[in-house]
Amino acid sequence: MKNFLVKTIANAGALAVAVWLLDKITLSGDSTGKKVGTLIAVALVFGLVNFLVKPVVKVLAFPLFVLTLGLITLVVNALMLLLTSWVCGKLDLSFHVEGFWTAVVGGLIVSIVSWALHLVLPDED
Repeated sequence: MKNFLVKTIANAGALAVAVWLLDKITLSGDSTGKKVGTLIAVALVFGLVNFLVKPVVKVLAFPLFVLTLGLITLVVNALMLLLTSWVCGKLDLSFHVEGFWTAVVGGLIVSIVSWALHLVLPDED
């Protein structure tokens, strides 16, 4: 359970950095508390998308991983961020990613920040 909370907090922090750095990734809310709640909900959706959909996409795109020496990971991460944006739109969460290239840069930012936060945060069960 603790590992799940640590991953959710790391995802929320990484998504917050992406929202802060990129103008075309938006998170809106009336107050700071509402934004934090929305960010945690978006982090849960993002974690669920990465848990359920990303392994299937990686298996189906395995030849492209070999062919591009893993660079297709940037595209897969961008697609997961776009899918998260779409699901959040369906759930009335105010998180939106505008455009594929924004998603590529956002996915790169989320990956780097999430990796750094996982180094700092405890990872126990």
